[in-house]
Amino acid sequence: QVQLVESGGGLVQPGGSLTLSCAASGSRFSINVVAWYLQAPGKQRELVAAIGSGGSTNYADSAQGRFTISRDNVKNTVSLQMTSLKPEDTGVYYCKAVIVVDFPRVYWGQGTQVTVSS
Repeated sequence: QVQLVESGGGLVQPGGSLTLSCAASGSRFSINVVAWYLQAPGKQRELVAAIGSGGSTNYADSAQGRFTISRDNVKNTVSLQMTSLKPEDTGVYYCKAVIVVDFPRVYWGQGTQVTVSS
């Protein structure tokens, strides 16, 4: 019913910036909490940032001060602005959203690769 599509990943040098986007599409729905997760090579998927329906945000300690999550409720998109990127930021970034059609359920995007390397 609903699909999440991430975009914006790529190769960037340490200290550089990158902005990821997550777009929701499908039938009638409403979006509650949206979060970005990072799955680094050889590691479990970890929460990077989250944003609630009212705009409240939550960041992992590693992302605090460097990453900014935002949402456009009209366009049904969520962005993750990443600055001062470090090699340890490398991995696949996934968008996760709690979306209500008939009832709330969790949706995951397919992920977008971010590589921070010199």
